[in-house]
Amino acid sequence: MISRGTSSLGSGKSSSVQFQDFLPLMARKLGVEGLIQELCKGFQLLMEPSTGKITFQSLKRNASRLGLGELRDNELLDMMREGDLDGDGVLDQMEFCILMVRQAPELMEEEAHRVFDF
Repeated sequence: MISRGTSSLGSGKSSSVQFQDFLPLMARKLGVEGLIQELCKGFQLLMEPSTGKITFQSLKRNASRLGLGELRDNELLDMMREGDLDGDGVLDQMEFCILMVRQAPELMEEEAHRVFDF
């Protein structure tokens, strides 16, 4: 888990720290259903229209639309590998949503506390 304020992060990693901070804020503002709708919109922006899936090429081509333009090819490939749960080399909508939530683990912790009232 990346800790906030770590100065040794590379320039590509700073985007993920910003995203980790951003997703929980979006969840609080929009609620769970609203957040899911926004994730689906993000998927639509990144996917290859002909396949309905996110490929490395479509991610690279559209990454700047979601503030990921500073990521290098190897970082985008790592993101694809991490999200590709079925090993087919592309991300479907469910894999994308899971990847986005996994990038902000605090969101899952906050939601568990809310639902189960720890």
